[in-house]
Parts: sequence; structure tokens; C-alpha cells
Amino acid sequence: MESFLVITALGKDKPGIIDKLAKTVVECSCNVIDSRMSVLGGEFAVMLMVSGKWNRLAKLEDTLNASRESLGLDIICKRTEPGKSAADLMPYCIEVISIDQPGIVHELARFFSSRNINIHELNTTQYAAAHTGTPMFALHLTANIPASIHIAGLRDEFLDFCETQNMDATMEPIKP
Repeated sequence: MESFLVITALGKDKPGIIDKLAKTVVECSCNVIDSRMSVLGGEFAVMLMVSGKWNRLAKLEDTLNASRESLGLDIICKRTEPGKSAADLMPYCIEVISIDQPGIVHELARFFSSRNINIHELNTTQYAAAHTGTPMFALHLTANIPASIHIAGLRDEFLDFCETQNMDATMEPIKP
């Protein structure tokens, strides 16, 4: 029976980190089934969901704990279960662009959480506007919207909310 492990790691960005982590996973007879990796400032952050037999995952945990220093990473491992896909949830893609200001992520997260909508994935970035150099903010969010929520009403509420916050936004269904 397959078991699952989530590994999070953070350390100074340098070539070869992914290679070393992936090699460790394979050498323990496990498999990476989902991952997120990014460079944030001068740090490299990675999240891996790994599958394997329970004893192989235990070996992987021990190997990673023993090699933290040589990898130069802070590593956390946690056992988990595969994600459940609910038939009554509709995935939507939300895009937001705005002049950067503190609190945008909090305001958007509050909008969705107050309506009991789960944020599945969220990515943000800051960049300089062309010509003016004004700091801009871009957000990409995937939300799982319960089928019981009236989508047209939610979209209207969301776009009105964004307008009051001086944000340009779109909200579209994710096509399979």
C-alpha cells in the first residue's frame, strides 16, 4: 500500500539542489508525485509530495534528516494522504493586477474565506511598470468554489470588491 510524505525544504539558492533531493528520493525507492519549487530572494524553496511504501518513506525521512547539513537545507517532513477531489467543487482561476500596496493578499484571502471558499494555490509577484517604474503586484489564485454558490453573483461581488480596492481582476472557470 502506498503512503505519502510531504517534504518542505529551504536553503541558499545554488545549482544542484533539485538534483540532490531527487536523487535522494529515488535512492530510497520513492517517487515525486507533486512539487512546487521557487527562488525567493536568495533562497530556494521546495515542496515535494512523495509516494512509496511506508518503510521506504521512513528511510527517506532518516536520510534527509542525516543529510540536512550537507544539502544546506532546513527540511521538514510530514506524512499525509492523497488529496480528495470533491465532485461538488468547481475550480476557478483568479488573476489580479494592482499597484503594489501592503495587505492585498490578506484582503483577497479574507474575501474568499468569508465565503467558505478554499484557496487551492496562490502565487504572487511584484514587478516595475513599464515606462513609470511604479511597483506593481500580480496574483494568480486557484480557488475551489462549492457548487452551492451562485457563480454569477460571486463573480459580481468579487469584481465589485476589486474595483473598490483599485485592482483589475478576472475570474474564470478552469477548463479540464
